[in-house]
Amino acid sequence: MLARVFSCTTIGVDSHIIEVEVDASGGLPEFTIVGLPDTTVKESKERVRAAIKNAGFDFPPRKLIVNLAPADIKKEGSVFDLAIAIGILAATGQLEMNCWENHIVVGELSLDGSIRKIPGILPMGIFINKNTDRTFIVPEENKTEVALTPVKCYSFTKLEQVKKYLENPQLYKKIKQQSLSRYLEKDDENVYDFSDVKGQQLAKRALEVAAAGGHNVLLIGSPGCGKSMLAKCFPSILPPLTPEEALEVSKIYSIAGLLNKDRPLITKRPFRAPHHSASPGSIIGGGLTPSPGEVTLATNGVLFLDEMPEYRRDVLESLRQPLEDRVVTISRISAVVTYPAVFQLVAAANPCYCGYYGDKIRECTCTPYQVNKYRSKISGPLLDRIDLQVEVPRLEYKELQNKEQVENSQTIRERVIEARERQLKRLSLKGINNNAQMSNKDVGQYCQLGNEEKDFLKKVYDTLGMSVRTHERILKISRTIADLAGTENISIEHISEALQYRTFDRS
Repeated sequence: MLARVFSCTTIGVDSHIIEVEVDASGGLPEFTIVGLPDTTVKESKERVRAAIKNAGFDFPPRKLIVNLAPADIKKEGSVFDLAIAIGILAATGQLEMNCWENHIVVGELSLDGSIRKIPGILPMGIFINKNTDRTFIVPEENKTEVALTPVKCYSFTKLEQVKKYLENPQLYKKIKQQSLSRYLEKDDENVYDFSDVKGQQLAKRALEVAAAGGHNVLLIGSPGCGKSMLAKCFPSILPPLTPEEALEVSKIYSIAGLLNKDRPLITKRPFRAPHHSASPGSIIGGGLTPSPGEVTLATNGVLFLDEMPEYRRDVLESLRQPLEDRVVTISRISAVVTYPAVFQLVAAANPCYCGYYGDKIRECTCTPYQVNKYRSKISGPLLDRIDLQVEVPRLEYKELQNKEQVENSQTIRERVIEARERQLKRLSLKGINNNAQMSNKDVGQYCQLGNEEKDFLKKVYDTLGMSVRTHERILKISRTIADLAGTENISIEHISEALQYRTFDRS
């Protein structure tokens, strides 16, 4: 007898309906799974066999063939366990067969018949709600996650409960959808605040400009000057996540299996700080079965690279494409996967090997050749993609002992939000929401200069030998500074301030 059950899987950030066909026929007892399964799916045979027996059902001594269709999609993970078990029970007459046509079933089975949580439930629920009218069956542990979507859904803890649901569906309550605002209203306080940072007014201002325009920033200074502290404070001045952004981030974390069971919506912008020994695969994403990397996990948030020149050259160069295109495409034999990578890069670096080149107190022990070699670890093309390059000087003792109250993150954040609103009003028709995302055409349209400003920028362009990309970066930064000031036109003052944030160009 042939039974058919529908399941679901995720590839990249996209979900796909999988048809689980089970054929039970005569012949020698055999259990085969076909349809491009990976090792985890093949191992589900033993989990399903034990779960069916321990849940009080009979596992038939027959020839069983399970086909996962379409066969050209690579199947991975334990997500199909429950669907396979239901298909076997339906094919052997232990469950009604026709009732499962209108359901999509996912879940991992334990050997005792209990149903365990799986990753990727959130994007599955959103996909199923948009594309089908079928009922979604999920593990109980995924209940709060799927409740963020309007899909019709039921959750269960054991395999035998699924049979009871089929016999008396009116006894079970559909999962009630939860409002996103319920979680977004609970905005936790930031551990790091700019009011805790002594001095460093130029660096603080640069980070404010970066937050307002969505720009990437590199902080350069000697050890102990506060670069890492400034970077950790940076998320506290970023605008809060919108419901759409929060859902997008939560989908990524759901696929990666990193969502909190009790709080399934990410409400704070991600701050990812990978170690300098990280591989290209862990930063960009990859593996035999592609999985999201740090640039994707930092989507709508911050990727912080401390001591940037200490990272491997191939790791740094791999950032060039996602910084430019804001997506990561991973090609494998089994599939080509595209992940979002809409993040802000905040990097910190010493000026040289010993860290004291240009320091006012400690003498640098590096030769000019060593200084250039160290700085060249960050290539020119990568440096061109970092809008702001700011020097962070050593603090003087009087600054350290200064007890005057300084601006806190909330005050700066309000200015940033106002600037972002101006940009959104101007750029919304372009499908972008900040100045850093403007294309060459957008820069020409929204960063127009007067005659005096053009003459001033021409002199700077010729003197510093800027690249075309650097010229566009300065215009974008100037546009952001003008937005912070609340002015429509870019002035020489705005361009001059933007030039302060291009340390490597001036040197």
